[in-house]
Amino acid sequence: MSKIIRIGTRDSQLALWQAKTVQNLLKKLGHKTVLVPVKSTGDLVLDRPLHELGITGVFTRTLDISMLNNDIDIAVHSLKDVPTVLPIGIVQAAVIKRGNIKDTLVFKNNEEFLSNKDAIIATGSLRRRAQWLNRYPTHTVVGLRGNVNLRLQKLEESEDWNGAIFAAAGLGRLDLTPEDAINLDWMVPAPAQGAIMVTALAEDEEIRAICAEINHEETEICTTIERKFLNLLEGGCTAPIGAIAYIKNEEEVVFKGVLLSPDGSRKIEVTRTEKLGGHHNIAQFCSNYIIERGGKTLMDGIKNQNIQTNVYSTKSFTEGQELLFNEKISAKSNDAIKISLNRISLATLKVPMQNVVITSKNAVEAILTNCPAEELKFKNIYCVGRRTKRMVEKRIGKVTHTENNAKDLANYLVEYIDGTEVTYFCSDLRLDHLPLILEENNIKVNEIEAYQTKYDAIEVDENIEAIMFYSPSTVQSYIKKNHANGIAFCIGESTALEAKKHFQDVRVAKVPTVESVIELVNEHYI
Repeated sequence: MSKIIRIGTRDSQLALWQAKTVQNLLKKLGHKTVLVPVKSTGDLVLDRPLHELGITGVFTRTLDISMLNNDIDIAVHSLKDVPTVLPIGIVQAAVIKRGNIKDTLVFKNNEEFLSNKDAIIATGSLRRRAQWLNRYPTHTVVGLRGNVNLRLQKLEESEDWNGAIFAAAGLGRLDLTPEDAINLDWMVPAPAQGAIMVTALAEDEEIRAICAEINHEETEICTTIERKFLNLLEGGCTAPIGAIAYIKNEEEVVFKGVLLSPDGSRKIEVTRTEKLGGHHNIAQFCSNYIIERGGKTLMDGIKNQNIQTNVYSTKSFTEGQELLFNEKISAKSNDAIKISLNRISLATLKVPMQNVVITSKNAVEAILTNCPAEELKFKNIYCVGRRTKRMVEKRIGKVTHTENNAKDLANYLVEYIDGTEVTYFCSDLRLDHLPLILEENNIKVNEIEAYQTKYDAIEVDENIEAIMFYSPSTVQSYIKKNHANGIAFCIGESTALEAKKHFQDVRVAKVPTVESVIELVNEHYI
């Protein structure tokens, strides 16, 4: 080709590195090129609206417009940032051999914080956030934006962050990988992460033929599968979707995909292996697998995040619970509290206990995490809530008596307890009703802190009409971040008592279950 190929690129340091990589590959083939850094779309004019041309990409829009205006011949992109459907008239012309696909954790001091209940991690990626919280649910994830250098600087200057997550390829290409960094082998990367893609005009056959010479077939096969999987799930580049495909022993294509809820509380995974050449249906099979196992509900929830929410729940819903709301309700949910089970010594748990009080399923989990049920010597077990009772009887033993709330249980114990002493397995955050009532009636309370509760509520829109609460601590967590506007729908009387300290309108479910609270909300909106 005699003319000079104009290579369009964004003007960031990483984008220029990618463009120069493509430039060097073309140079080795004897082609003359020139880099055309494009800064703004302000002076670019098209004869049709962008949406009619299919121009939707946040990171690719400027170069798409430049190409359609014939200001550049090819454009160089990070393939993970490119929408899965290209603009009308623009095609994928080449994919360069892939770099490092991993996500990398850069930490401030050392890795010891990974075993701590509390830690702060920075990332601007919804996918990384979701996967991190799925693995470390009690950690806090904060936003991080900007180019690679700026993000590293923000990490360095922060006094609170323990680490930040980056794409290994971006750090490596700019020779910026710190010594204090590890690859996160467990984290599934973004579809096409680590790959560089070249676009050209569909009608420019000569340019397309030249680009085909620098195309890396294996990378093209793998990234095409990953991006088709993303497309079939109807996810954009900001959705919490991970996908990776690779060719094993030049014979098999191996694929792994994952979809998570934004808060990481739900995860749906799929893996598939096919013979190379028979791999064309992998993306379809895997996307169907995800969709059939609750993926559609997850994706609908993500896509509807911008719809006005009128109900907020301080506990994440299951797929089945989401389906219980009537069509007038747009409900958003997240876990306003996170639980961390404590270590309780075997010696403490093996001591014979005449009267044991358990007020939550978390306490049951803590007990059994530290000691097998057959080694426990609980004579009388008293519970709060039907579900706690059911769990105790299934996994520990018979329950002597249960009540719907701690206050009623305390009053029952004052009247009917066998002896004058109880052992109470509780949280570090708990209401005082039960121990106060018992101690006022000369019943000794031996408290064992079985688990810790961390406040983790999010800020919600002030126009929220209804808030759903499931324990006093969910009320306390919510109030730390929000004003008491709207109606408080509560799971039980203890929760309602706490809510009444802040809300004027407090309503209590007939039965202490999440489903009953949903029913109460539905009744309000009929």
